[in-house]
This record gives sequence, structure tokens and C-alpha cells, in this order.
Amino acid sequence: MNIAILSRDESIYSCSRLKEEAEYRGHLIKVINPLLCNIKIQLNNQSIKYCGKPLKYFDAVIPRIGTNMNFHGITILRHFEMNGTYSINKSSSIINARNKVYSLQLLSNGGIDIPNTVFSSSWDIDTKQLISLVGGTPLIIKLTEGSQGIGVIIAETNRSAESVIDTLRHLNINFLVQEFIKEANGKDIRCLVINKQVVSAIERQSKKGNFRSNLHRGGKARSIILTEQEKQIAKQSASIIDVDVAGIDIIRAKRGPLVMEINISPGLEGIEAVSGLNIASLIIKSIENNINIKK
Repeated sequence: MNIAILSRDESIYSCSRLKEEAEYRGHLIKVINPLLCNIKIQLNNQSIKYCGKPLKYFDAVIPRIGTNMNFHGITILRHFEMNGTYSINKSSSIINARNKVYSLQLLSNGGIDIPNTVFSSSWDIDTKQLISLVGGTPLIIKLTEGSQGIGVIIAETNRSAESVIDTLRHLNINFLVQEFIKEANGKDIRCLVINKQVVSAIERQSKKGNFRSNLHRGGKARSIILTEQEKQIAKQSASIIDVDVAGIDIIRAKRGPLVMEINISPGLEGIEAVSGLNIASLIIKSIENNINIKK
């Protein structure tokens, strides 16, 4: 097969591992920077060039699109999809997952429990009322666009919460407010789902003095055994968002497992190191199976 990886940097661990495993399994693979692509659109015909040269047909594409190039990356991915290329995560699913508010709406509507969340862009709703709607402080404030723990703030007091919320409103920055799950103790679970099956899970613990458990923020990780309920929730969440490969972030609350977020470009380094599994190979095998089904 001919496989493309959409990424700005092929030296990143996840990209290099996927490329390595694809080549090991006999596939031709190319890492393509979406920012170096251009599309020509005319009546009944579209063509794409990369660094000024026409791109050949690809059987499959692996989108590793960062939030900083979301629009351009999605546009290039759509071109591949419209020309019959299989994508492990569809452009529409990536858009849904990247919209933190909409993804939570989809999960909630699908019966998945989430932290109590409030989104409002109107000054008509008093800041104090926003705070009370999630149960008061401490609380979490998240920018609606962000990844790897960037744009996530904990407000310990009403005064700090009001200050941050009013500042974001004045700057016209979209955000949401979530209840703080104290009993999580800075831990969450990253469940890796491939083809609607949970293939691995790790527990991430935030470093001392930081509530964010992301490994990029200095968090530690260990292998963990999921309950059947947690497995089912992870699989159901991936199905609701309609993704073939995703990291489902879950926290253990007193009322049960809560889904925090869906990551549609989960990093492979941490989960491969902790689990000892060849996750990159599992993703390539998944592509092979889906291409065979498609054919």
C-alpha cells in the first residue's frame, strides 16, 4: 500500500514509529507537511501538489494534524478523502473532537458521563452564576482550543475564578468551565482505542505542584487494568465521535468514570514505553484490515 502521514515534522516519535512499522510491513509511506501542499480546484477536477510536484494516489492517510494547522490540515485531508483515500480518522470526526464543547455535547447525548460543564459567551450570565453552576471553586477553566494541557487553568478561589473568567471574556476568548474532581488526585487514565477496541491503558499522575497529568507537562505514567465499565465507556466514546484511532481520557470520580476529552492524535511514545506494546504496528495492521474490507 501507499500510505501518507499528514504531519509537519517526521522526526516526532509518533511519526517516525508509524513510518518505521509501515516500511517493516512492506508499505510505501511518505510524511507530508500539509502547509507545503496546494490544491487546484476547477470544474469536475481537483489536483494537489506537494512542494510544487503532483502527489500520487494514496491508499490510506494517517492525519497527525496539530491544532495550530487545523484548518489547512483538514482541507488537505478532505482532498484525500474525496479521492477515495481511507483515513484512520475522518476530517468530520477530527473537527467534532477538536471542538471541546461539541464533543462533550455528543458524549453527553450518547449517555457518557462527563464533568459538569458550562459554556457561555454572553455577559448576561453573571460570572458568579457561572461558578455556582459547576458547584463552586475549585474549578477548571479550559480554552475551547488547546492540547497537551495547554490552556487549562485551575481556579482555587472565587476571586481567582472571577478574575480569569472576566479576563477571557474581555479578550473574546472562548472557554468552558468544569467542576473540579478532587478525588482524582491529579490522576487520569489514557485509554487507547483502535478500531473500537481498547488495546492499552495507562494511568497518568501529575507532577508535584501541577494538577495536569499530561506527560508533556511532566506527568508520570504506569500501566493500569481497566474495569469492564471503563472499557465499555472508552469504546462507546470512540464510536460516538466516530474515530478509528483515539486516546480517551477518563478520570475516576466517586459517581463513576467520567470522560474528560477525546484526543484524535494520541502520542505513542508514552504508551509504548509504559505498556511495552507495539502500538504503531497495531495502527498499521488496522489500516490493512480496513483497506481489505473496503476493497
